[in-house]
Amino acid sequence: MNDTDPSRQRHRRSARDWIVDSLMFLIALGFGLLGAVTFPDDPAPPPIPDPFRVADQLIALAACAALWWRRRWPVGLAVVLVVLSAFFPLMGGAMLAALFSLCVHRPPKVGLCVLGLSFVASFVNAALHPDPHAPFLVMFLLSAVFQGAVAGWGISVQHRRQLFASLRERAVHAEAEAELRAEHAQHQVRESIAREIHDVLGHRLSLLSVHAGALEYRPDAPAEEVARSAKVIRESAHQALQDLREVIGVLRAPVGELPQPTLADLAQLIEEARDAGVVVEFVDGHTGEVPERTGRTAYRIVQEALTNARKHAPGADTTVRVRGASGEGLTVSVVNGPPDPAPEGGPSTGAGSGQGLVGLAERISLASGRLEYGSTTDGGWSLSAWLPWSL
Repeated sequence: MNDTDPSRQRHRRSARDWIVDSLMFLIALGFGLLGAVTFPDDPAPPPIPDPFRVADQLIALAACAALWWRRRWPVGLAVVLVVLSAFFPLMGGAMLAALFSLCVHRPPKVGLCVLGLSFVASFVNAALHPDPHAPFLVMFLLSAVFQGAVAGWGISVQHRRQLFASLRERAVHAEAEAELRAEHAQHQVRESIAREIHDVLGHRLSLLSVHAGALEYRPDAPAEEVARSAKVIRESAHQALQDLREVIGVLRAPVGELPQPTLADLAQLIEEARDAGVVVEFVDGHTGEVPERTGRTAYRIVQEALTNARKHAPGADTTVRVRGASGEGLTVSVVNGPPDPAPEGGPSTGAGSGQGLVGLAERISLASGRLEYGSTTDGGWSLSAWLPWSL
């Protein structure tokens, strides 16, 4: 990483940075002052020229002041101070502060390389300025251990900061993923509700369309037939409103599910289709108790097939077959013949949106089943689905 990174040069110190920099300066300055103090009972130091002693003190003071720029040039400043510490012992505190800062802000391999250079500088310093109280090797080893401890501390601080940053980033990602999962769950709930509205209200409204069209087409129909059609229209409209209220109630409630039909309700569905004038033959050949989810899916299959038959094949005979048993699955097939030719001016059922079979295929796919549909040779329509018995 470049020491002259413009983003680092433009970095402005925070209050914490000012406190840390001030402490670094004072510690390094105190370390130099402690090294410059002599006591009366100390043995006489080796003869050192006075200019060198003054230079040592001035350079140590300059090194302490240079620590204010250690964040801007951590590598260059640390290398310069390490090299100078080999000849000027009073700047050892500033050198350690620069080494610590380097290990905090730069990769460990950079810090270890400068640490190795500091070992060489310590060896040279111990040779040029021997301590009268301790052997040369002891002083060199103590200095090396102290420098290694400072560098290790700096590297541990860097790793801890990186760990905190990684945990913070993971927390942000986890929060974003949680929001995405929540949005996906809401989308699935909306699709489920939309599918139920299509299945339930589409069936009811198709009954209304058939009977209203018949009344419009035959205004002179017998009173009994008109009354029967009006009754079906009223009951279908009432049931459609009830279903719509239930859907809205589920949307408003904090929790809840739409009321779901089962295979046991299939007979009532067939009767409603017959009341609408559809000729339906129902063959129930399944044995055993059908699982709830399997029965609900089978009900929706028949409901969608009968709705499509009323829309696209009015007057055609329709056959509904349900067969299966535990271990072999449940097969549902709905076959209708070709539509009767509508007389001129007859009631129109209207074109479908094409979404019914798409939604039905998705429902069956979620149930791990199979769906087949298409035209028959006589111009009719066939729909067949297989569902696993246990879901």
